[in-house]
Amino acid sequence: MTHMTRTQRVHPAAEMYAREFKQGLLDRREFLVRTTALGVSASAAYALGGLTQPAQAAGHANMGGTARMQMEVRAFKHPRTYDWTQIAFLTAGTLEYFVEYNNDGSFKGMLIESWDVNDDATEYTLNVRKGVKWNNGDDFTAEDVARVITEWCDKTAEGNSMAGRMASLIDGDGAAEGAITVVDSHTVLLKTNTPDITIIAGMADYPAAVYHSSLDPAAPLQDLVGTGPMVVTEHEVGVKAVIEKGDHPWWGNVDGAYEGGGFFLDRIEYIDYGTDPSAWVAAAEADEVDLFYETVGDFIDIMDGLGWEKSEVASGASIVIRPNQLATDADGNLLYGDKRARQAISMAVDNAICLELGIGDRGITAENCHSGPMHPEHDPSVTRLPYDPAKAAELWQAAGKSMDDEIEIHSIDDDWRKNTTDAVAAQLRDAGFNVKRTILPGSTFWNDWTKYAFSSTNWNHRPLATQIWGLAYRSGEAWNEFGWANEEFDALLAEANSIADADKRREVAGKMQAIIIDEGVTIQPYFRSLYRHTNGTVKGADMHIAYLPQIYKWSKA
Repeated sequence: MTHMTRTQRVHPAAEMYAREFKQGLLDRREFLVRTTALGVSASAAYALGGLTQPAQAAGHANMGGTARMQMEVRAFKHPRTYDWTQIAFLTAGTLEYFVEYNNDGSFKGMLIESWDVNDDATEYTLNVRKGVKWNNGDDFTAEDVARVITEWCDKTAEGNSMAGRMASLIDGDGAAEGAITVVDSHTVLLKTNTPDITIIAGMADYPAAVYHSSLDPAAPLQDLVGTGPMVVTEHEVGVKAVIEKGDHPWWGNVDGAYEGGGFFLDRIEYIDYGTDPSAWVAAAEADEVDLFYETVGDFIDIMDGLGWEKSEVASGASIVIRPNQLATDADGNLLYGDKRARQAISMAVDNAICLELGIGDRGITAENCHSGPMHPEHDPSVTRLPYDPAKAAELWQAAGKSMDDEIEIHSIDDDWRKNTTDAVAAQLRDAGFNVKRTILPGSTFWNDWTKYAFSSTNWNHRPLATQIWGLAYRSGEAWNEFGWANEEFDALLAEANSIADADKRREVAGKMQAIIIDEGVTIQPYFRSLYRHTNGTVKGADMHIAYLPQIYKWSKA
């Protein structure tokens, strides 16, 4: 095994990525994602690529103050089952992360200070940050790291999407024997059953919040034990939540342990104004909030007109409008079990119209395979089934369907998701399909988002397409809302995650894109640019490419 440290040789794959970057084969973000995931520090990665590292502004941040954020306030659940980023924002002041993912594509150590990866990405040595304590006084050690990762690997835990991120550590329903080893008090060794370049990226996703062994999801949130300095002091679902500084110091501010420091604010209020953005605008005009969780649709221009400051980032965030292949009618017959029926639905919809009517052209069209140019393994030569409404009607009827058969499509009652789903429904009607639209309030829709026969769901950006495919498209995963299972696809996914070389990996990924498209798994019409507005009083709160709750960076002007 190659035990790379900051003073030893650079991982050979990182050197390969640097060459590919300089040859124009990888863009800046792809290069930083790949190299820092291998344990190369962000500063070293920038140097390796001949790049200038952005200046750190946090060192000039003010301590203290309150920020008021418009955000849906949702119920707490076990972190490994988080399925909405808003829950992570609620607990981010208390439950921290092993690793963070940043807008430039870099991964940075948090509770895991650094990591070393062997040449074929089958062994990860995790170097646990020293001097960290839980807010109940317990030391944070390698035992905690091993415990959390082991529990992430538990496939029997309902709703545990982290098992999909840790798939290469799992044998059967749990962690494989010898996969997770405590080497000493601050070192953990992971041994994957196949080469896997996604481990670190998976640890940076929002359901990877690190919790104490005493966690009881049903206990009062103010008793939550974590390593962060804040406490949830108020939590009313659908109304408001408040987090405030407690008496537990943050490890990052002790002896300059974290560059730039952090957790500058004393208090953050999350205020729920529902899913109608017009209510958010009214709150802004009444000076009831300082920033939005996200600004969407036509309201981006409205907030610009009010003089609020805007941050913007292009991303892999998206929406899927999909049939569930396991859904049945009243007689138990599969509604969308025939591939031709699913292909028909896809071919009846022009994705450019969804982009225009759904989000006002603030993004780029996609190819119905949940992979795009922001993903290093994406093969641009693989494109969607053609938009052809007449052919769609033929395929629908060839699948034994009647054009009179009712198709019910569910969506949430918000702005862009509702509008995009409306655009799909309208185009299906134009192609001769009989469509019923059902629009549900968030409090109802969220409960069963994976179970509807045909519905729309938003998906966050992930650094790698294979991450998304592993979470949502691999057979049997907790977030597989498509009801789809394909052994060939699963095998290709495992192969793709074992390949470091960008071009070779793209060959495999292209095959996976083609399978998703040909199987008519989903309409995935576009990738979004993301926006957030603030009134100028909160600094460091720019929109994150993956909605990650990096609230420790926020400060008052």
